[in-house]
Amino acid sequence: MEEFYIVERIEERDERKEKICAISFPEPIFISFKAQVKLKKGDKVNSDLVKVFFEGNYIGDVQIVKRGRDIATDTSHDIKYTGGYSLDGKTVYLDEHFPQILNVDGKQINAVISIGLHHELPEKWMSDEGYEYPYAHEIATSIEKMYVESQGVTWKSYCSEVDKNLRNVYKRTLEKSPPSLDLAPYLYCRDREALKEIRKSE
Repeated sequence: MEEFYIVERIEERDERKEKICAISFPEPIFISFKAQVKLKKGDKVNSDLVKVFFEGNYIGDVQIVKRGRDIATDTSHDIKYTGGYSLDGKTVYLDEHFPQILNVDGKQINAVISIGLHHELPEKWMSDEGYEYPYAHEIATSIEKMYVESQGVTWKSYCSEVDKNLRNVYKRTLEKSPPSLDLAPYLYCRDREALKEIRKSE
């Protein structure tokens, strides 16, 4: 039985139920289900990926399951925004020049896991559920923060280390971008220069 955090809920008045999205870590796993129980963001539910329980009571059946273990990770390309994902959502990317291991508060944090699997992947999952990029990014950041803090480091220290390396990546000219990169973040930000670089380097 996995513990999941509610990241979004939408009231569906026709059915008098709410569509609920929840994510667990460390794998991570995404589930979507419907329930009549009133839940809020941040609430915890438990699921065996078939049924969902809240405070020990059955509240609904899982309708969608997506697992981090089914996703490939790629650190062999240039990614202007450091992390990204493929259009089909089957691969997450971390720029090859970004350090895969971050030293934070005396501990080592694997950036492929923290950024790739706990930010980029939830962002793609939420985008595929129909949420616009800014909101998907906000949700993904909250998942990344929960994961990082679960590893015993502070979010402030982690962000400081990440930001230092982000600047180094963004200053570089792209040489080899993956042809399957989802460009939604760049299009939303209207980052024409980045889009030009990406198209030249594919």
